[in-house]
Amino acid sequence: MSQRAFLGLHRRWWVVGLIALGTVFNYLARSTLATVAPTLKQQFAMTTEQYSFIVMAFQAAYTVAQPIAGQCLDLLGTRLGMALFAGAWALANMGHALASSWQGLALARAALGGAEASAMPGGLKVVAEWFPPRERSIATGWFNMGASLGNMLAPPLVAFCIIAWGWRSSFVVTGGLSLAWAVGWYVLYRTPKTPAADDPRQAATAPGWGAIVTDRAFWAIALPRFLAEPAWQTFNFFIPLYLASVWHLDLAHIALWAWSPFLAADVGSVAGGYLAARLMRSGVSLVASRQIVVALGCLLMLGPACMGYAPDVTWAIALFCVGGFAHQMLSGALLTLAADLFVPTAVGRVSGLAGAAAWIGGLLFTLLIGQSADAFGYTPLFFALGGLDLLAASALYVVLRPRRSRLAPELDATVKP
Repeated sequence: MSQRAFLGLHRRWWVVGLIALGTVFNYLARSTLATVAPTLKQQFAMTTEQYSFIVMAFQAAYTVAQPIAGQCLDLLGTRLGMALFAGAWALANMGHALASSWQGLALARAALGGAEASAMPGGLKVVAEWFPPRERSIATGWFNMGASLGNMLAPPLVAFCIIAWGWRSSFVVTGGLSLAWAVGWYVLYRTPKTPAADDPRQAATAPGWGAIVTDRAFWAIALPRFLAEPAWQTFNFFIPLYLASVWHLDLAHIALWAWSPFLAADVGSVAGGYLAARLMRSGVSLVASRQIVVALGCLLMLGPACMGYAPDVTWAIALFCVGGFAHQMLSGALLTLAADLFVPTAVGRVSGLAGAAAWIGGLLFTLLIGQSADAFGYTPLFFALGGLDLLAASALYVVLRPRRSRLAPELDATVKP
């Protein structure tokens, strides 16, 4: 390897570390509410339905904003675009500390969702700019690990803030970390002068919105994400509330337990990326490698589907861990497909639109939780999540036929593994 190639490789992985850190702070900010939720339910005398409305405010804003954020990132570039969005979500998260009712929390949550919608489109755009196809699944796995790491850090950090300074301080602290990252990103990040090697689509013209949404390859990404996302959002927003309401854990014990599923998710995120790369080195096609990883993750999601039969809280946490591992394994493969199948200048819009589809699925399932959890419990909800993931894997195999796509021609003959 030449010195120039070595320096390029080193710089690429340094960039992954930087975007992964931003993803950590993004998810730390959004996960703060879940850890504070048992405290806020008492503080504002909230029902589970009212809490679900707060969560849905975030989800609705996030859903609407993802395509817009993707377009902004394609126009502004990742350096300026990500700095502006990160600064906005930091301030919105701090704004939660000003709330005096559940309606005020919902308003702050909507502002946070609109700003945080940039995270995944931005991360995938960075991967498309810096990495050749053979390395993208690994890069996506590492930066996507930041999502579960942020969720893992939230329970102990937020619990400490609540005990030491009160619940409002937790939003100020987690928002302040995001604000520091926004400044650091703008100072340190630069778009590569030379595009990622080995990709014959770098010079292709970017498709418009209409061409994207009428292309089969887009729906091969969007439909599975719509079906699989409810599981991850349930883990994100309801684990502490589930532990408090079903197993009657207090704040200290929630902080002790609630981080572990996200540690498992970290492992799943990275493992899925390396598995896809290993399959390609073994002669499996690029598209098939992603499909296999998704299918394996969806099968493992049958574990948390059995959550209602857990005999004690230890088993419940173990099943959550299986779910965290499985979901982040399949999620990384689905996210990478946006960079695999579309030109880099369209990745922001494609991932934003697919993300909107995913968050519509999450929002609808949150509405279902709010309407049914208090009356029927969580058992049928977890069972439904397992079924949705199996449908997601089936949709990916049925819909993804690259040779029939106008914008995503068969890559196996043109992209080096």
